[in-house]
Amino acid sequence: MTKLLYVTCNLKPADASRSLSTGKVFLDEYRRLHPDDEIQSIDLYHHDIQRVDTDVLNGWGKLRSGQDPDSLTAEEKRKIDRLWAHAGHFASFDRYVFVTPMWNLSFPAEVKMYIDAICIAGQTFQYSPTGPVGLLKGKKCLNINSSGGFHSGKGDDHSVPYLKSIMRFLGVDDFNAIIIEGVDAQNEREQEFREMAADQAVAAAARF
Repeated sequence: MTKLLYVTCNLKPADASRSLSTGKVFLDEYRRLHPDDEIQSIDLYHHDIQRVDTDVLNGWGKLRSGQDPDSLTAEEKRKIDRLWAHAGHFASFDRYVFVTPMWNLSFPAEVKMYIDAICIAGQTFQYSPTGPVGLLKGKKCLNINSSGGFHSGKGDDHSVPYLKSIMRFLGVDDFNAIIIEGVDAQNEREQEFREMAADQAVAAAARF
């Protein structure tokens, strides 16, 4: 059975969000086409993400220096275990869908916090003599991303290209995106842009 992880990061109600409404079209069509697949959703604004903080860095430093795990403080161990659990949970899925808005040319901070929590050596990638190697090969990722202006393909876009790089770092080479952009710049075309995105979402669900 294929497992799909549906990751959102948006404070708006679904009907008021371009990315979430497009994501719903995708998810409804995906469920229709794959009724036996397991789908789990995470809302990053309400998901208790473990940050990489001083305790984590101190604990990792002790382990890298060869100290016994028992040398970690209770907080260091608890937080490192939580990061390990985040990454292990992510690695257990076959398909990933990130539904995100663009904020100030990138993602909301919670997306970066989550990425930091899942990029854990030994879980989603490993080091080798020739560099890091992703451990999530053969998996797929779709990013449904919305922005008010037109940024796709430009050097100031640090959203979709960044997520694509991270997924490739983890071994996920099959990456696609549905980009809803320009609605604030050309709000008279909002319905047209939404319908185009919905059509793309239906097509993406069939390929996914």
